[in-house]
Amino acid sequence: MRASAKYKSLLHFVLYCVLACLLPALSQAESFGQDKPGVVVKNTEIRLQNNHYMLSADMEYRLSAKAKEALQNGVPLFWDIHIKTLQHREYFWDKTLANTAIRYRIQYHALLNMYRVRHEGNGELYNFSTLSAALALMSTLRDFDLMDKRFIVSGQHYAVGIKVTLDRDALPLPLRPVAYTNRQWYLSSDWTLWPLIQ
Repeated sequence: MRASAKYKSLLHFVLYCVLACLLPALSQAESFGQDKPGVVVKNTEIRLQNNHYMLSADMEYRLSAKAKEALQNGVPLFWDIHIKTLQHREYFWDKTLANTAIRYRIQYHALLNMYRVRHEGNGELYNFSTLSAALALMSTLRDFDLMDKRFIVSGQHYAVGIKVTLDRDALPLPLRPVAYTNRQWYLSSDWTLWPLIQ
């Protein structure tokens, strides 16, 4: 009887992860098919290396005309890639084991005629001649250390979530009211979840 309950619990968790992953992806895919702006997370891989779970993912940024115009006028855009690891619990809300964010700033410099991307965490700067090349850097996440395997309990169910957000509060003050009322500034992705296989 207990084995059957465990099986049902695992089945519910897997279905939860699949639905959480598919629903945002389907809505994003529909939006992207219509050339609507936004961000979608795709091609995610979680692997174990030296007793650490490592995350790799690809994201696609599609900026709206208003966001591109702001960039061309020298307005920096701040993007946060939120990453969290969850432990599924049957009788309580899922427990967040790890929660972190990678922050990028992208800005166009007219005098240099180039886009500059800054990793706000380590201060590294990258220069690009095109917007697509600058966005490509922010679109690739490789071997991000999620957590140590020793924090994972055998028999429990875990998932990793990713969400990309445009920080509208970091926009210049005169632009903020517009960013909260104009759909062209709604560029953040939804949460997407993937099961963490032990």
